[in-house]
Amino acid sequence: MRIFRTTLSLAALGTPDERRDLVDVMVDTGSEYNWIPSTLLHELGVSPVRIDRFETADGRVLEREVGFALLYAADRSTATVVVFARKGDMVLLGAIGLEGMNLQVDLVRRALISAGPVPVAVAA
Repeated sequence: MRIFRTTLSLAALGTPDERRDLVDVMVDTGSEYNWIPSTLLHELGVSPVRIDRFETADGRVLEREVGFALLYAADRSTATVVVFARKGDMVLLGAIGLEGMNLQVDLVRRALISAGPVPVAVAA
């Protein structure tokens, strides 16, 4: 499978106009959360709210701080969960970020595209 990478912009929830770009971010639909360098999140003023545990493909369990930030890509945005990635961790746009922006991956065009109308339940 080919690797797809993109550029994201991020901001703290309280300061949406103070965005920072993050280039060469791997899009990983197999990862639930978005993994963003902790140094960038701290510079933006994003605060951790909890510590979550993650299991790697080789069975190791990692603990990382988690918080919330604004994420921008492909002319869309969302408030989403972000993992404070440490040195050596991969930087990823995960499924929660993609779904929050209603985007999907087009590997042929190597682009993030609209996922189409969002399903909704309606009262009978």
